[in-house]
Amino acid sequence: MFTRRAGAWILAATALLTALAGRARAHVRYVTEGSGDPVDAVRFVVDVLSDPLNAALFAGGGLLVAAAAAGYLYFRPAAYDLAVLRTTLHEYVDLVPWMLRLSVGLPLVGAGFAGYFFSPAVPAVTRLFQVAVGFFLLFGLATRFVAAVALLAYIVRLPFEPQLLLASEYVGALFGIVLVGSGRPSADQMFKEVADDDRTLYSSVDPVRSVSRRFDAVVSPYEDHAATGVRVALGVNFVYLGFVEKLLNPGRALQVVEKYDLTAVVPIEPGMWVVGAGLTEMALGTALVLGVFTRANCAVAFVLFTTTLFGLPDDPVIAHISLFGLASMLFITGSGPLALDNLVHGRTASVDTSTTGTEESEVTDETTDVDEPSPG
Repeated sequence: MFTRRAGAWILAATALLTALAGRARAHVRYVTEGSGDPVDAVRFVVDVLSDPLNAALFAGGGLLVAAAAAGYLYFRPAAYDLAVLRTTLHEYVDLVPWMLRLSVGLPLVGAGFAGYFFSPAVPAVTRLFQVAVGFFLLFGLATRFVAAVALLAYIVRLPFEPQLLLASEYVGALFGIVLVGSGRPSADQMFKEVADDDRTLYSSVDPVRSVSRRFDAVVSPYEDHAATGVRVALGVNFVYLGFVEKLLNPGRALQVVEKYDLTAVVPIEPGMWVVGAGLTEMALGTALVLGVFTRANCAVAFVLFTTTLFGLPDDPVIAHISLFGLASMLFITGSGPLALDNLVHGRTASVDTSTTGTEESEVTDETTDVDEPSPG
């Protein structure tokens, strides 16, 4: 009974923080014009936090989150439920490459037709490039090669267009696609099945079979790191939006608060909205980068994305597709390697993201192992 009450308090704390920060979570540059009134960023943050009421709200919010995390680790509410959930999510692992392709392919096609390069803040030199990359990824044709080309194009243009950091999640997504490949269903998988049968005519003329096999052998041991790459890139994106777009540019962020009358949603001063949203995004991003409570943080991120999408109608829908997809992927895979989740109680918090043999293998029943559930 007590653990159920603890679980209820944890859910209530998460819901409260999400409600306070959700509608302020936005790509500020996408929904405002101009830089707003010039505001000294350091003085602005100091002035907001020097108010006793504001300081108490921030301190209380931080303590609430810390208490919720400590309460979960101590009482382990709904341990069996979480074990069953992880087993269910394990059954979706073979669909992760498909999710990644959709999460990147769809917004790239949209970006190409809309005339921007990855981020709406960066104009496209040629629309055809992104449209072609997007369709190749959607079809799952030459998937790893196309993803590598797109990743290289992003990296090459980044020094000339720093605004591309607004879409930094694409780095992790494209890196993940290079590691896990096309998966199924995909054109690559269909061609591979035909080419692997020596009785087919295509097997004698397939131009990439040997190269593909050698590359698969090289990257297969690292497929699990796709989750790590996506997690870090998504976390960096959160930190960047919170720090650069809000805390370092409060004048522009205040325009968002005024434009959407956010003080009517939660009656706090505009400065609290800006600083609160910025610190919340930075905290969530840092947690993702470190890989702590990964699945829980992805669930919170998914709620923030949804709230922003409906609460701020000017924020481009296409710019959110990749974020939804990547958060969903991490909810399935967990934190992946190189995460604090894996150190808690000496057990891993992730599931194997390798697609090899997932069609035939049986999912191990983990529901009996609920004594030490992982936080991810």
